[in-house]
Order: sequence, then C-alpha cells, then structure tokens
Amino acid sequence: MSDASLPPTSDGLGRKFARSALPVLIYIVKAIIVFAIIGVASIALSHLGAVHGTDLPAEYFSNGLPNIVKLLDSEVFMGFIFLVTISVIVYVLYLLWQLHEIAVHKASNMSSAHTQIVFALSLCGLFINKAWWVLAIIIAFTRWDVIGESISKIIRNGTTTSNQNETTGE
Repeated sequence: MSDASLPPTSDGLGRKFARSALPVLIYIVKAIIVFAIIGVASIALSHLGAVHGTDLPAEYFSNGLPNIVKLLDSEVFMGFIFLVTISVIVYVLYLLWQLHEIAVHKASNMSSAHTQIVFALSLCGLFINKAWWVLAIIIAFTRWDVIGESISKIIRNGTTTSNQNETTGE
C-alpha cells in the first residue's frame, strides 16, 4: 500500500476536533436559548401586575436599603421570581408523578405480565385509596419467578414425600 492511497493525518485530527467541539458548542447554544427564554418569560410575566402600586416613604430608603428595595420593586425581577416559583412547583409535581408511576415503570421494564393490573391499581391508588398503590408497588417489585419456583419446590417435595409413603406402605 502506498502513501498516496492512505488518508491524510489531518482528516483524523479534524474529525476528532469536531467530535469534541460539537457537544460543547451544542451545550453553549442550549444555555443561551434557556437564558433567553428565562429573560423573555420574566419580562412577559412582569407585565401581569405591579409589585405594590404605592409610593414608598422616604424613611424607607435609609441605612443602605435602596439597592435591595429597587431590586424588589423591579417588575422584571418579580417576573423572574414568579417564573422560578412556578417552575419549581411544576418540577415537584412532575417528580411526585414519577414517584407515583414507579410501579408501572418497573413492571414495564421487567416485561411483566402484570403491567396492566399494576397500572390499574396505580390509578385506583391515585383516585380511590392509597392502599391500591401500595399493592401495585408490591406486585411490581415482587420476583414472581422466585416465588413460583419456591411454590413448585414445596409441591414437588409434598408429592415426592407422599409417593415415598405409598411405596413403603405407610
């Protein structure tokens, strides 16, 4: 094989650089988009209402308070605080839902035959009584193959013992 048929070494270096630089560039673009969305949402939410709507007395601006008071009086800052509060509430509700659906996810990941009953019990636990949800958790996390093997072993031992008793004449 001649040197002319081999690819130049610079191609490998360029691809390696592209593979390492592309994720960093994507991360930076995503961060810029997230900060732009937060800024636009803060400004949009700031127009929903005034913070307090009354003039503050002059005594209120003594002993270094003006900086923090101006920040708290800013409608854009209050819009940002509102956005963060709503985001935290939505995220906590999402996590609670994920916790509630853990039995269904476990049953479907194990390709269990009980997935539909676990889902139904999970919904009953959401709307009727939490005891149904506990039952769904128990069904989803139980190793039914081990339990089936143990029951089969007990039955097998019982039939083997009864067969031995019949052959010995007891």
